[in-house]
Parts: sequence; C-alpha cells; structure tokens
Amino acid sequence: MFSSRTPGLSRLNKAQKTSMAGVAAAGVAAVTFSLVPGTAVAAESQAPVQSPVTSTVSTSATDNGRTPAVSAIIAKQFGAPDTAAKVQAVVQKTASEKTKAEAAAQKKAEAEKKAVAKAKADAKKRADEAANRSTVRKPVYKNNLDGWIRESLDIMKKHKIPGSYEGLHRNILRESSGNPKAINLWDINAQNGIPSKGLLQVIPPTFKAYHVKGTPFDIYDPVANIVAAANYAADKYGSMDNVNSAY
Repeated sequence: MFSSRTPGLSRLNKAQKTSMAGVAAAGVAAVTFSLVPGTAVAAESQAPVQSPVTSTVSTSATDNGRTPAVSAIIAKQFGAPDTAAKVQAVVQKTASEKTKAEAAAQKKAEAEKKAVAKAKADAKKRADEAANRSTVRKPVYKNNLDGWIRESLDIMKKHKIPGSYEGLHRNILRESSGNPKAINLWDINAQNGIPSKGLLQVIPPTFKAYHVKGTPFDIYDPVANIVAAANYAADKYGSMDNVNSAY
C-alpha cells in the first residue's frame, strides 16, 4: 500500500520545515508590502512573534523580496534620487515665469508711457498748427504805387481812418503823378518856406500834426505821407474820398 504522506516530505527534518515556512511567510510579506507600502511596516509589527530561526529566515527573505520591486516603490515614494532635481526644476520654472511676467508688465508700462507721450506730442503739434493758421501774417507789399496804397489802407483801417483805394489813388495822381519825392517849389506854401512834399503834397507842419504812429517819421516815405494826408483829410473833409482838388 502507498503511504498517505507526500513523497519526500517525510524526509525533511524540523529545521528544514521551519525554514520553508519562513520563506513562505516572507514571500507573503513582500507581496503585501509591494501592494500596500504605506501599511507594510505596521503589518509586520503586528505579526506574531516568531522563533529566532524563523525571524532570521523571514528577515532575509523579506530583504531579498524588496529587490528590485519593493525597493523601487520605496525609492519612488520615500526618497527618489531625482526628487531634489525635480523640485529645483519647479523652482526654476516658477522663477522664470515670474521674470517673464515682470518683463511683460514692464514692457506694457513702457508702451503705455510712450503712448501717452505721443498723444501729448500730437496734441501739441495740432495746437501749434492751429495757432499758426490763426496767426495773422504780415502781408508783403510791392514797392510801387499799388503796394504803397494797399499798405496805407491796412494801417488806416487799424487806426479807423476812412478812405478808399480809389480816393487815395485819384488824389495821388493829381498831386504828384505817383512820385514819392515830388516837391512844390512855386506855390504859396513854398513862398512861405514850407513847400508841399511827397505823394499827396503834405506840408511839414501838417505831416507833423497828423503823423500816424507806427509809420516812419519821414515826409518822403510813401506810406507815411499817404496815411498822414488821409488822417488830415478825414479831420477836415470827412475822408480823402471827398477831396477832389487842392486841399
């Protein structure tokens, strides 16, 4: 008859059996630790106290079981070699993003400052252009009879002295033929030592009395002569336009 015992198992002594049991327990512990690393230590601490031989075998087996699977998990969760490098990378990335944000803010502020300065410059330019357009520029008059009459009319208007281009032109042609240096040396005024001079043949006392400020104090100056004569005619006749003969 066959024995009910497993062949070969009966030939194991007690010490060998104990070692086999320890190895099996260690294998279970290693698998448990790899599945639940956070509770592995607690599970081991709560395990029943084993015999010295069993403990030695179990410890040896557990250490062997942690390599490489369990050790990899422990290193990953409780002290991976590249953790410091990853932390440093995060710090550097944060600092870089902060620097970029500050640079962007500074660039935006500078752009806004330039925009404000440009707006002020444009406003000033427009104001200057408007001022230049509104400024009355002094006209340039021709140095001839037409120019002298036109300049005299502008001065007369400013001083509210009446007279027209036609009135001035007509009397000038009759009195001097348009010669600003004309002088009468034969009439009564000449006989009295105060000859009539200039475009409108004004005597010196009359020129002095009716000279208009802002014009040259020169009886032969064509504009000064016309304006003084027109001022005199306005006082005596109402306007040079009303003069049609010697006055």
